[in-house]
Amino acid sequence: MNPLPSLTPGGAAGLDAIRAEPSRAVLGFDFDGTLAPIVDDPAAARAHPGAAPALARLAPQVGALVIVTGRPAAVAVEYGGFAGIDGLVVLGQYGRERWDSGELTVPEPPPGVAEARAKLPEILRVSGAPAEAYVEDKGLALAVHTRRCAEPQVALDRLRSILGALAERTGLVVEPGRFVLELRPPGMDKGMALRTFVAERDGGRPSALLFAGDDLGDLAAFDAVDELRAAGVPGVKLCSGSAEVTELAARADLVVDGPAGVVAFLEELLPPPS
Repeated sequence: MNPLPSLTPGGAAGLDAIRAEPSRAVLGFDFDGTLAPIVDDPAAARAHPGAAPALARLAPQVGALVIVTGRPAAVAVEYGGFAGIDGLVVLGQYGRERWDSGELTVPEPPPGVAEARAKLPEILRVSGAPAEAYVEDKGLALAVHTRRCAEPQVALDRLRSILGALAERTGLVVEPGRFVLELRPPGMDKGMALRTFVAERDGGRPSALLFAGDDLGDLAAFDAVDELRAAGVPGVKLCSGSAEVTELAARADLVVDGPAGVVAFLEELLPPPS
């Protein structure tokens, strides 16, 4: 296996623990920006062509594979080509939805989502938001994207307080991301989703935990890895690096070059099964 010279000592310990006892390890991943390249149109996103094969090879070797994403779980499964991977669990909408062995569990959305959905188009119009700003309706959440705008960061900053006020009125919270502001119900984040998932396995003490992410919403999952490390569970925080978000890189044990780097890491993580 190729050496990873930039791996932190804590990350090296986590990686050693995964390789020493993979059958009890939990590997977690974000979707967009981590397993799938970021694109202008979220509906056009597809996983890196090597992602599903790499996960399929790892699935029978490790204790659990989980994808924790802001997307609806079924959409992540479709766009990732993950339907045939035995043992893979997808926690969508920051953990509110669960896809497990083809079974999908989706809760009813809180009333604030419907209220925000009805008000959002007029709010964007009155606020003078660029025509290129658009709304992605996730069912349990609403995401306003500015990536297509001529000045995406300027448009995002202008909308931040406006969408914050709408979220406050409707009982939602704003989750910032890579040229996106998402209005979603409070009370769940990727860290909580990951902790809950880990708690289901080996009494909450797997042999090791890895989480790979790229965006601000993944910081909560990194927090979960740190907390389990403090409790004695080795962990690895893997960052799918980009020039758009640097906060994760500062917290990561290892930074790789986008989804292609994540796939390359997974292909090297464990030897092929004999």
